[in-house]
Amino acid sequence: MICLNVLLMAKDPANVPTIRDHLAQAMRKSRTEPGCLRFDVYHSNAEPRRFVLVEHWASQEALDQHRLAEAYTTIYKPHVMPLIDREGGPATLLD
Repeated sequence: MICLNVLLMAKDPANVPTIRDHLAQAMRKSRTEPGCLRFDVYHSNAEPRRFVLVEHWASQEALDQHRLAEAYTTIYKPHVMPLIDREGGPATLLD
């Protein structure tokens, strides 16, 4: 299983509603993709510009296919990525 935790910060507070809408749409589409075990988007109550993505994929192949799918290629990459600073990536759950 591949686990991703991704922190997003809106570059401009004026873009937060747009980012929120696009992330919600991408989340709904991503959840229907083969190999998607979890795809959650959180919007911080303390810092309105911050979003957190928590993704679990069955395999690297499923994640690779996600990055070729509609949610990533037509929503996230063109409409969200230009508006945010991003950090994070694969994570390991501690036992």
